[in-house]
Amino acid sequence: MAKISVAVIEDSDLVRELTIRTIGMSEDFEVSHVYSNAEDAVSFMHQNPPQIALMDIHLPGMTGIKCILQLRDACPATQFMMFTVSEEDDDIFDALRAGATGYLLKGQAPEVLLTALRDLHEGGSPMSASIARRVVSVFRHPAGTVRQSAAAELTDREQDLLQLLSTGLSNKEIADRLFISYDTVKKHINNIYRKLHVQNRAEAINKAFRK
Repeated sequence: MAKISVAVIEDSDLVRELTIRTIGMSEDFEVSHVYSNAEDAVSFMHQNPPQIALMDIHLPGMTGIKCILQLRDACPATQFMMFTVSEEDDDIFDALRAGATGYLLKGQAPEVLLTALRDLHEGGSPMSASIARRVVSVFRHPAGTVRQSAAAELTDREQDLLQLLSTGLSNKEIADRLFISYDTVKKHINNIYRKLHVQNRAEAINKAFRK
């Protein structure tokens, strides 16, 4: 039985080698293309498109998201899965809009990556649990629930975090709910205060949600 071909687009030598080694552990897959940047992938991958492209987002030069936009018409049968450390809303939703059908965070066990590749090949849309939660959260708490004048200043992640602030959750509880670190929560809160020109939680909530 022919193996499923996978392209690896990753600029970190260490991550690239570990990924290639992990894929090589499976009898189902073979690494058919290896690129350290998006520009080479755009130039050469269309000549012999793989069945799956495992793509980092933050590559030197062209990003992985822009790479998908360049390749999706030239490689219509290729399925793209982001393989990244980024949990930022803009990266998640820009990648999905560009044509990615999977979004996996780095640093997970090898079998998680292999299971995700199988799922993707069989028609699924594998996502790390925290990414799936982010996607669900955006639909469950749409940005329109925040005053539009305030919402225009905030990112999707900041709007979601502000929603949780308004429920009285502590910073640690918010970190646990969003599957992010405590320091990341503090950074988002500081950004919210700066953008809304307020000094504390109560002022932020009043400014964002008052009628």
